[in-house]
Amino acid sequence: MRSRSAFALGSNMGESQATLEAAIETLAQTPGIFLEARSHWYRTKAVGPPQPDYLNGCAILQVEISPQQLLETLLGIEQRFGRVRQERWGPRTLDLDLLLYDDLILQTPNLQIPHPRMRERAFVLVPLAEIAPDWVEPVSGCVIKELLKQVDCSDVHLLMGN
Repeated sequence: MRSRSAFALGSNMGESQATLEAAIETLAQTPGIFLEARSHWYRTKAVGPPQPDYLNGCAILQVEISPQQLLETLLGIEQRFGRVRQERWGPRTLDLDLLLYDDLILQTPNLQIPHPRMRERAFVLVPLAEIAPDWVEPVSGCVIKELLKQVDCSDVHLLMGN
């Protein structure tokens, strides 16, 4: 049985667009994971310490694995692309965040679904609304396109030519 999952991608180090494209391709080739939809890329201002702008996007997957297995898969792909966790909100070659998994609400020591900060992040909601505007975020009970209206999107810009 397949579940539907949404995740966010981000990068602001190295060849960000190539890294993001390769990460999606890697996921799409992973057994038990099927790419359903992906957003355009968006250039966004970084949150946290001074650093380059990010490229961000989202994708929807059909998965035959548990949320924990999906998280481990995402973390493994981050490592494969050179992700080093040093500074909170610091620059990164690749950031993959599990956002939603069907209508599941889950809180474990290493995984929260829905992602605890997704409702306040325009750089997540803009690309997610592009591909899943009517997905209900289960904690708030609001659809993504309604959550998008509650955040400032002025620092999120569609990357031209993608």
